[in-house]
Amino acid sequence: MQKNYPDRLCQAIQAMAVRFEADVFVVGGTVRDWLRGVAARDLDLAVSRSALDFAEALARELQAAFVLLDAEEQTARVVWGEYVVDIAGFRGGARDIRQDLRKRDFTINSLALPFSQYLAAPAADRRLIIDPADGLTDLQGGIIRLHGPEALTDDPLRLLRAFRFFAETGFVIEPHTWQWIMDFRQLLATVSPERISYELDCIMASHRAFAATVLLDRAEVLSLLFPELGLGAGITQPASHHLDVLAHNLEALGGMERIIARPADFYPSQGEDLAGYLAHGRRIIWLKWAALFHDLGKPAALRLIDQRITFYNHDRIGVEIVAAIAKRLRWSREKSDRISRLIALHMWPFHLSNVRRKKGVTARACLKIYKAAGEELPGLFLLAMADSLAGQGSEKPEGMEEELVALYTQVLEVCRTRVEPVLAGPRLVTGRDLLALGLAPGPVFREILAEVEKAQVEGKFTNREQALAWLRHFLSAR
Repeated sequence: MQKNYPDRLCQAIQAMAVRFEADVFVVGGTVRDWLRGVAARDLDLAVSRSALDFAEALARELQAAFVLLDAEEQTARVVWGEYVVDIAGFRGGARDIRQDLRKRDFTINSLALPFSQYLAAPAADRRLIIDPADGLTDLQGGIIRLHGPEALTDDPLRLLRAFRFFAETGFVIEPHTWQWIMDFRQLLATVSPERISYELDCIMASHRAFAATVLLDRAEVLSLLFPELGLGAGITQPASHHLDVLAHNLEALGGMERIIARPADFYPSQGEDLAGYLAHGRRIIWLKWAALFHDLGKPAALRLIDQRITFYNHDRIGVEIVAAIAKRLRWSREKSDRISRLIALHMWPFHLSNVRRKKGVTARACLKIYKAAGEELPGLFLLAMADSLAGQGSEKPEGMEEELVALYTQVLEVCRTRVEPVLAGPRLVTGRDLLALGLAPGPVFREILAEVEKAQVEGKFTNREQALAWLRHFLSAR
């Protein structure tokens, strides 16, 4: 077997096994991922005795962080640089590793290998695997199978883990497991929001977030988690759309996933820059949530005006709904703010495209969208493209995707040549100048300086003398 962990870490684990006279096994996802040829994110260990003492001693030996996960369940985590080692005692009073494996959630996770063999085996040898639940057969067949319904009653979060494994592996949820999910889905209400958020973010981080979310919808789990999404089912949209609001939100997620995979296919001139943008932090997760939730406000905003369907202010309403979801699921402030900003602005590229089609886009308009979106400007145009792809009704304006590409190209060029130099350079006019002209300090200062900035971006002046002359004329006109 090919080991993926530093010698010092492996030697420290072996030393702890000797010190505590414990049998140590590599288990669960580490074994599963190795057999699939996927680099395991964490090292999962099962220890026959003194698991918490084992973990604490390992952390001291490595001068690593020790995190107690569950004292009752005897689970802890050791974080050493980029390596995470999860350590657990045998589950539920199990006397040996085979009993422990039978108490786990899915058959494909009920696999183990003695740690010493994990280090020594030169290549994959399935004969070394301890497999009391025939998980190897399911692994080879691409099947997600719970041990039984008690796996869900013991921990309902396993219901979501089935969809995460589907998203991460492409494996199929077998019929009995599917039925148990349907039978016990209401138990998700008993699970902590932090644990639910973690599983959902893992789904969004995968390459099959759209397919997994559609499957969650089919299992009636999506509307259980997000009744706000379910309200969009059956709500007809204008003829520019071919789907109801719920299906459109789902389709936008699918479009976003395709765009993220190959951004240059959708914005050919910006492919490299967009790839760099997407590689930063958790943006992929945020963008997928924004796509799924972008039209959450439409059910509440629905009005019929002169026999015409409208959704005025659905973006603003959507932000309020997302704020409630973020609070419910204990999202971080950063995550909530980034997703909310994208949803708040998601109609802006379409409005600007309409203006551009009729009379062109001014430098002032480019400055406005640049400042509103901030560093999420690329994400805003990715969301607009996903939204456009998800609306393919008979009355959709022709060439909308091409217009978005042209608009984004123009906005970037104007921002590069005119907006960013102004914002980065020294101010030609300051508050002191306003004081010198006899103005009293107050909120009006910010408004006037903003107008100066817009005028400079528009090229109405290029130096301080011209700026002051423009300012005097502006104030006299006011």
